[in-house]
Amino acid sequence: MSSRSDLTIMRVCFIIFLLGVLVELCDGGITSEYVRGSDLPDDMPLDSDVFKVPPGPNTPQQVHITQGNHEGNGVIISWVTPSAPGSNTVRYWSENGKSKKLAEATMNTYRFFNYTSGYIHHCLIDDLEFDMKYYYEIGSGKWQRRFWFFTPPKPGPDVPYTFGLIGDLGQTYDSNRTLSHYEMNPGKGQAVLFLGDLSYADRYPLHDNNRWDTWGRFVERSVAYQPWIWTAGNHEIDFVPDIGETEPFKPFTNRYHTPYKASGSISPLCMMQPQPSFSAFREASFGHGLLDIKNRTHAYFNWIRNQDGSSVEADSVWLLNRFWGSSKEDDGCCLPNTN
Repeated sequence: MSSRSDLTIMRVCFIIFLLGVLVELCDGGITSEYVRGSDLPDDMPLDSDVFKVPPGPNTPQQVHITQGNHEGNGVIISWVTPSAPGSNTVRYWSENGKSKKLAEATMNTYRFFNYTSGYIHHCLIDDLEFDMKYYYEIGSGKWQRRFWFFTPPKPGPDVPYTFGLIGDLGQTYDSNRTLSHYEMNPGKGQAVLFLGDLSYADRYPLHDNNRWDTWGRFVERSVAYQPWIWTAGNHEIDFVPDIGETEPFKPFTNRYHTPYKASGSISPLCMMQPQPSFSAFREASFGHGLLDIKNRTHAYFNWIRNQDGSSVEADSVWLLNRFWGSSKEDDGCCLPNTN
């Protein structure tokens, strides 16, 4: 190797060393007025309006939907009746449909230490049309409840779709702000990818499963109207041998079904262990994200944080899939002035 090459290598090494020292020693100052509080937010009390039980005897509550099959033209509709099995029937129809169809749900209950769940219903409907608004009704008589949802467009390489990203939600005052900010986001997520840690019931004495019920009523205002696609986190493990609870994930798997068999999986869980050293979702209710898939080559991700009760876009990034070998014309359609 020539002496000139040796000198070049020495210079590069010195520059890398100098940058490392600067990173360790310099103070970049304050880049934002936002300072995140170090204290955990307070949980909302049980009499909060977001936990309100719907009127009527044994009225369905904690209504939620998730994707029901691999293709996307199916949903799983779930709900709880608190004191009796009630009706297992779901009535559903498309916005332009002339007649209602019927589907039957399965039902289960579970016990967790001194808690006994209500009657948990799960109904798979997989004969839906793509890109269609559907209505559905559950319950019977005077106390039946009606909701609606949109099916996604038929899958294809250039079909746009927007996912909301939420994790570590819990049921604090900040949780309510996060959910409200997501609902009001002009980006309008069409489904939520929920990244684990739902109710935080494991933070209560004896993993009080009543807090699973309150959480289900809290999020119903969103998840009854668009699919939330679930993964489990460490707060769903609920493994407590000291009180005789040795079946991990019991509350989660009883309450929140996933279409794992349709994807060829052998487990309804998707969980990372050990937990990463840092995650934007690690502290409950820090904010939410939107993943806006534009076409086969481009997607846009932005992160919206909770800042003093306001919703503030903090970070964003364009994602480019070079696997498809996009042309300059393709690049220009979504990334102005970007090659």
